[in-house]
Amino acid sequence: MPQAAAVAERSPADTGRQSAGSDFAPLLRAVKEQRLLDRRTGWYTRTIGINALALAAVGVGMFLLGASWWVLLLAPVLSVLCARTAFIGHDAGHSQITGNRSVSRAIGLVHGNLLLGMSSAWWNDKHNRHHANPNHVEKDPDVAANVLVWTSRQAKMRLGFRRWLTRNQAWLFFPLTLLQGVAMKIYGFQDLRRQDPRERVVEGILLVAHLIGYVTLLVAAMPLGHAIAFAALHQALFGLHLGLAFAPNHKGMEMPEPDGERWGHLRRQVLTSRNVRGGPVTDWFLGGLNYQIEHHLFPSMPRPHLRRAQPVVRAHCAAVGMAYTEAGFVDSYRQVLRHMYEVGEPLRVE
Repeated sequence: MPQAAAVAERSPADTGRQSAGSDFAPLLRAVKEQRLLDRRTGWYTRTIGINALALAAVGVGMFLLGASWWVLLLAPVLSVLCARTAFIGHDAGHSQITGNRSVSRAIGLVHGNLLLGMSSAWWNDKHNRHHANPNHVEKDPDVAANVLVWTSRQAKMRLGFRRWLTRNQAWLFFPLTLLQGVAMKIYGFQDLRRQDPRERVVEGILLVAHLIGYVTLLVAAMPLGHAIAFAALHQALFGLHLGLAFAPNHKGMEMPEPDGERWGHLRRQVLTSRNVRGGPVTDWFLGGLNYQIEHHLFPSMPRPHLRRAQPVVRAHCAAVGMAYTEAGFVDSYRQVLRHMYEVGEPLRVE
């Protein structure tokens, strides 16, 4: 796709200064005319049902194979199904499944808190702030300085062990994603202090119920040694899958200056996002997040419509002279790692 690659190399200065209204309104009308914002309740009902049956089947398999080390073969399967569960919770948080807020909340609580031990309230708060200002250092929590950093300014402020981490963060990125699943569970418990009392009770009860249920399932289905190995492998692969799904979306893309020009909606969402090219397998594995540009422009668009919206969005970006960035599956991670390597370069020079 040479033409698309050429467009992706343009700088923000080449994209023009059009207002959000003049740029985005025609695209929104085109998407609505094709009914791409209409919800797909039947599709999601089937997806949720199949995922629930698959999770139950793995649970039965754990009891059947629990006495043998062959049970560890089910850990990768469960990690993939847990990622599918997380994608459903993500879509519920964006009201992609239904416009009923109570139903969306219930789906999020079941698939996030109960099945995964990940707080849906924590995730929605963090993720909504990310969507409002993607890649904005002061407003997007996903690019705030934490274990990893994303700008040279953040890197220069690192001290001690974190300075060593930043120097080597490109090499450590994928190993660190193995801890992501457990880290998100911890963040959920920590976030309970922020939540209002009623929300805190519901969220807390379901988080504890998941923890008790998960441990009970493991120790009831297999010997303790098998259970520890199974949990370690399952959680590590689950974290890796989440990292693979979220990493290529924005890292290494444009980052608005904190005190710079205010970007309109189209520019803010398109220039900071990267799509991952691929077919149905890529769509399935990444939960539709490979259409990151379309998802950011239309967060409530149902997952199966994102592929259909892509040609419309790509053509509109070309018409207004705005970069539309796509990369292959492997190349997207190469770009992310290269950005992380360059951020840590000044510390290695020292």
